[in-house]
Amino acid sequence: MYECETCPRIFNRSSACKQHMDAKDHWAYRYECETCDSEFYSACDAERHMEYYGHYAPKMPCETCGELFHTQVAAEQHMNDLRHWAPSWSCDTCDQMFHTERAAEQHMRHKRHSKTYCYPCERNFQNENGLRMHQNSRIHRSQNSMCPFCKKAYTTASGVIHHVETGSCANASSLNRESVYEFVHSRDTQGAFTNRLLEWNESESSHYSVTKHAFNGYDWECYLCHREFGSPKALNAHLNSPVHKQTLYHCPNKLSRCGKEFVTLAGLFNHLEAESCAYIRFEKVQQHIQSVFTSGRSIAF
Repeated sequence: MYECETCPRIFNRSSACKQHMDAKDHWAYRYECETCDSEFYSACDAERHMEYYGHYAPKMPCETCGELFHTQVAAEQHMNDLRHWAPSWSCDTCDQMFHTERAAEQHMRHKRHSKTYCYPCERNFQNENGLRMHQNSRIHRSQNSMCPFCKKAYTTASGVIHHVETGSCANASSLNRESVYEFVHSRDTQGAFTNRLLEWNESESSHYSVTKHAFNGYDWECYLCHREFGSPKALNAHLNSPVHKQTLYHCPNKLSRCGKEFVTLAGLFNHLEAESCAYIRFEKVQQHIQSVFTSGRSIAF
């Protein structure tokens, strides 16, 4: 059964229904002009009408007063003339918005709302981590971390460990990266932050000395990574650094699945001090430095 779109008549065939609506002009209007009251049977007819008479409704809004314009150019001209551009620069802390980056920075400095600005030093940093590292440096912190062997003071725990791992401590010159790992690993019974190695590579504790074969005709070349150095001394320093050593430690943060690994214990401590994975506060890391080299106790962060 087919119903007329306007009157209550019903037809058995579609063709009869269409013939009736054509004859009686009973087709229902479905498309309206966006400006005047004209109605149309098809979208195509409505489009032709609006294009011919310029009856398209304005759709481009002003960002401040909400007035509508037919084109983006007209809307921008209006906003330029009346300064109706919406503010696009936000404060790092509060909800206040500003029309210029300079105005936003002035507000944040005045209210101390910036998350990347060091107010005592009047320095801005690219991100919060950069600011945090700066605030945890010797510029803002006293040297409270002390080497347990020679009592030399450092600003950070990672500085103390680097001092010991590189054999720089006069009272513990026998210690190095490998011996520190073996000592720490023996006390990290749960493998919370030390890697369980299937085998210990003897070359880990070897000392390399460059031969003339490392010279490629232009520079001294590392056969592992192919980096080039200006002197055999520089290449020796590179080869005997931890750059090509096994990763011995991993971040203990399982909740965020950080997964970062480190060649040295100092590297791990530096990662934790940066608070990049939000596992432990900087101050808490500093408290662990003395326990690292104290025998008889397990280490836990």
